[in-house]
Amino acid sequence: MTLFLGLGIAGVALLALSLVFDGILEGLFEGLLEGLFSGLVSLPVIAGFLSMLGFGGAIVLGTTGAGTLVATVAGAAAGVAAALLTWKFSRALMRDQTDSTPRGEDLVGTSGSVVTAIPADGYGEVLLRLGGHLVKLSARSTVPVARGAEVWVEASLSSTSVSVRPVER
Repeated sequence: MTLFLGLGIAGVALLALSLVFDGILEGLFEGLLEGLFSGLVSLPVIAGFLSMLGFGGAIVLGTTGAGTLVATVAGAAAGVAAALLTWKFSRALMRDQTDSTPRGEDLVGTSGSVVTAIPADGYGEVLLRLGGHLVKLSARSTVPVARGAEVWVEASLSSTSVSVRPVER
C-alpha cells in the first residue's frame, strides 16, 4: 500500500514540476525519436500514468481482497488510460489556435470618427475599430478636421497615433 501511495504522490509531484519543466523530455529525445511518439513521452503524460498507477493500485489493494499483482495490473490499466487521456487533451489544446493579435498596421484603410478636433499639422483624437473593439487614438492630419467628421486612416505613426484624412463624399 505504501509503495502505491508513494507512486501516486510522486506522480502528482511530477505533474506539478511539469508546469515548469514540460518539454525537457521532448528536447532530450528530439533527434533520437523525431516524431515517433509525438508527445507520448512528455512529463504530463508520464505524471498521469505514474499517479494513476499508484492511486489506482492503492484503491484496488485497499478495497478488495486481491493481492499486489492484481492491484498492480489494475493500477497500470488506470495509468495507461490516464496517460492516453492526458496525451489526447494536450494535443487538442496545442492545436487550439487563436486569431493573430491586431497591430497598428491593421488600421490602415479603416474609417473612424473624430472625437477631438484635429488642427492642421496638429493632434486630435479619433475613434476607430480594431479587432472588433473601439479604440481611441491620437490622430494627425495635414488639414483641420472638425469633431464628428468621418476620417480615413492613411498610416500608423506609432502604437497610439495614426495619420488620417477626412472622407470626402
